[in-house]
Amino acid sequence: MANLQSVPKEAESAESLETATAQTFLLWQWVLGVVLVVAIGSWLVWLSAYVQRMFIEADVRAACERVMPDTVQRCVDTVIIQRGGARR
Repeated sequence: MANLQSVPKEAESAESLETATAQTFLLWQWVLGVVLVVAIGSWLVWLSAYVQRMFIEADVRAACERVMPDTVQRCVDTVIIQRGGARR
């Protein structure tokens, strides 16, 4: 029969503490990532709406300058109000 020797168990508290710390760190990284994704995503949505509004306003202004060169601002305001958007 082979010589068998029992190995005493080491304390598991150190391993569980490291695992808990690693899991907490991973959770905070995940939360921070989600917050950053939401913030960047909402900013991109706002930016795209702003750029689209600027392009539409430039198109309306160009059309009003061709049709009514003497009252451009009044024409632009009227068209924007008729389309359902408030300019100011």
